Amino acid sequence: MEKDLRQVHSHIPRVVLYGPESSGKTTLAKALADHYQTQWVEEYARDYLQKKWDEQQAVCTLEDLPHIVAGQLERENQKAITANKLLFCDTNVVVTRVWSETHFDGHCDTEILEYSKKFKYDLYLLTGIDVPWVKDDLRDRPDDRQRMFDYFKMTLEEMQKKYLIVEGNPTARLNKAMDFIDSWLKKK
Repeated sequence: MEKDLRQVHSHIPRVVLYGPESSGKTTLAKALADHYQTQWVEEYARDYLQKKWDEQQAVCTLEDLPHIVAGQLERENQKAITANKLLFCDTNVVVTRVWSETHFDGHCDTEILEYSKKFKYDLYLLTGIDVPWVKDDLRDRPDDRQRMFDYFKMTLEEMQKKYLIVEGNPTARLNKAMDFIDSWLKKK
């Protein structure tokens, strides 16, 4: 990695939208941020890799992943300063870790692995694959959704992270996520 990455210290809880491609993470992040009147962090990898595709017709490589982690954290740190009550992260370093392990034969850069353990996130919302897969320039696993979902879930369990699986239509997902978050906030 180019530098030692650090999360901005904040008392604002961080909630990660986490799961396979095209599983509704961005839609839910926006809806939750609207409901709680706070910030959400857009996915850096999408912008970075779309630009790479548009300019070179090239796909993600292992060499791109450290840049993606750094870019995502920079966006997160900026939003953590202005967030109100909660910060919703549309992906994080653990997503990048899973993506690396599933797309590059189990390999993940040791620094990315360390950051996935070091960075603090309070809750994870694991988005189900019960929504239609939507094709775009970056998505590449329409027939591998269940295996990807299972790997995402297994990683959370191995890391002993607090998570909720959200499924159903957008309203059902939003309501289930809000109930989970509100319950957690009351216990905090």
